[in-house]
Amino acid sequence: MLLPQSHDNRSFFQPSAFLLIGIPGLEAVHGWLSIPFCSMYSLALTGNCLILLAVRRTPSLHQPMYYFLSMLSLTDLGLTLCTLPTTLAVLWFDYRRIAFDACLIQMFFLHSFSVVESSVLLAMSFDRFVAISNPLRYASVLTNSVIGRIGMAIVTRASVSLFPVPFLLKRLNFCPEKIQLSHSFCFHADMMKRACADITVNILYGLYVVLSTGFLDSLLIALSYGLILHTVMGLASPQERIRALNTCVSHILAVLVFYVPVIGVSIIHRFGKHAPPIVHALVAYVYLIVPPVLNPIIYSVKSKHIREAMLRLLRRKGQS
Repeated sequence: MLLPQSHDNRSFFQPSAFLLIGIPGLEAVHGWLSIPFCSMYSLALTGNCLILLAVRRTPSLHQPMYYFLSMLSLTDLGLTLCTLPTTLAVLWFDYRRIAFDACLIQMFFLHSFSVVESSVLLAMSFDRFVAISNPLRYASVLTNSVIGRIGMAIVTRASVSLFPVPFLLKRLNFCPEKIQLSHSFCFHADMMKRACADITVNILYGLYVVLSTGFLDSLLIALSYGLILHTVMGLASPQERIRALNTCVSHILAVLVFYVPVIGVSIIHRFGKHAPPIVHALVAYVYLIVPPVLNPIIYSVKSKHIREAMLRLLRRKGQS
C-alpha cells in the first residue's frame, strides 16, 4: 500500500513503492522477450567473468592495460547485476513493485557504475597515451600502486558525485497518481519526474554530475587521442604508426559502445517527451545492457593475449 507521510506539518506524499514497467505495448509477449534478455545477461556475466579470471590466472597479463580492462569488466558486472533482478522479475513474473528505498539504492548504484565506467575509459585512454608517447617509462609510470590509487580515486569520485542524489529525491513530494516508472529499473530522471514539487535543484545537480563526469571524461578522452595521433604521426615508418594505432582500436570501440547510448539516453530524456514509450525503454536497455555484452567480445576479438587466455580457461573447464 502507498502511504502518505507527514513532513513539516504539511501534506507530504512519499510512495512506499513504485511500479516498474517492462517494454510498453509488448506486455503480452514479455515471456518471449525474456529469452533474448536472458541471453544478453548470460553473455555479459560470462564474458566479463572470463576476462577477470583470464587476467588473474595469466602472469603475462599482469600489466597496466589488463588491470584497467579488469576494472572495466568489474564495472560491467556491476551494471549488469544492478538491472538483472528487476528486469527479469518484470519479464518473467510480471512482478512490478519495487520499494521506494530499494529504488533509491538501485538508482544510486546504477548511476555510480555508469560514472565509474566513464572514469575507467578515461584511465584507459591515459594508459594508451603513456604506452605510445613514452613506452620506455610505461612500467615505471603506471606501477601497481599508481593503478590502485587510480582505482580508488575512480570509486571515490563516483560515490561522492552520486551521494546527494538519493537525499535530493527523498525530500520531494510525490504525486500519488504518478507512481509508475518508465523502465524496469530506477533512473534518476525518471523518478524525479514523478514528483509534485519543484525539481529545479534535482535537474541542476543532475546536469552538474553529467557535465563533471561523462562530459568532462569524453573531452579528456578526445584530448588524449589528439595527443596520441600527434605522437603517432611523428613515428618514422607507416608500419610503426599502424602498430601503435592498432593497440587503441579495442579502447576506441569500447568508448563508442558506451558513449553513443549515453548520448541517446540524454537526448531522449531531455528532448524526447513526445517519443513513444517503447523508444525510451529500448534506448535505456541499449545503454545498460549492450556495453557489458560487447566489451568482452571486443577485447577477446582484438586482443590475441586475452583471447588465448580465455580459450585456455574454457579448455580447462571442459577437461574438468
